[in-house]
Amino acid sequence: PLPDASLIRRWADRRLGVGFDQLLVLLPSSAADVDRDYRIFNADGGEVEQCGNGARCLAQRVGAADGKTDVQLSSPAGIVAARLLGGGNVTIDLGIPQFEPSASLVVGSELAERYRIAVGGQDVEFGAVSLGNPHAVISVDSVDQAPVGILGAAFQREAAFPHGVNVGFMQITSLSRLRLRVFERGVGETPACGTGAAAAVAVARRWGLVAEHVDVELPGGTLGVAWPGDGERIWLSGLTTEVFEGQISV
Repeated sequence: PLPDASLIRRWADRRLGVGFDQLLVLLPSSAADVDRDYRIFNADGGEVEQCGNGARCLAQRVGAADGKTDVQLSSPAGIVAARLLGGGNVTIDLGIPQFEPSASLVVGSELAERYRIAVGGQDVEFGAVSLGNPHAVISVDSVDQAPVGILGAAFQREAAFPHGVNVGFMQITSLSRLRLRVFERGVGETPACGTGAAAAVAVARRWGLVAEHVDVELPGGTLGVAWPGDGERIWLSGLTTEVFEGQISV
């Protein structure tokens, strides 16, 4: 059986438990054309739809174990195709970015490139997109000065996002590079967010600010995102690193 929310919170505790932002559970395949299924739980115990970096790590593990370079994984957000490029580098297909308000959970809004709401005592402009999970992306002059913890937490209390939202703070540095910090729902700010990186590029490209291939610099490292444009699939690439291996008695 899958661990319950209280057990996940105990494991996620960085002082008394293992310590993590997300728990990904690898399961047997439910379909003939899929190598494995997986489920994703945030540190607060809540289940979510997708985790881009987590999917890359699972693909690396499954591919290495099965002797494959191409891996198909099934997530709550759909099928994820992954390719192992060697040296721990993995690229995954995150599907077609969905900008409709119903997909990104911007309740009560008409489809727009930019939205505005009063949140955290200020008027905030943002883009919204779903990569299987909801993202709001805010353009800032400096990610170093951005109120990530304050504004990211305030977004979680907004009626426009009844299921919470991942909030990206994006600083464009060139057509092919941007800096990003992400406040993840159910976790807080994390060193890196794969779907957050893809969401930032999708929004920035829709706003005409970046090219098709973009390096996204996060506190935890750099990810590569490739997106030709509307109606096309978006790809996320980067290194995976095994930190340690252990066992838990349930």
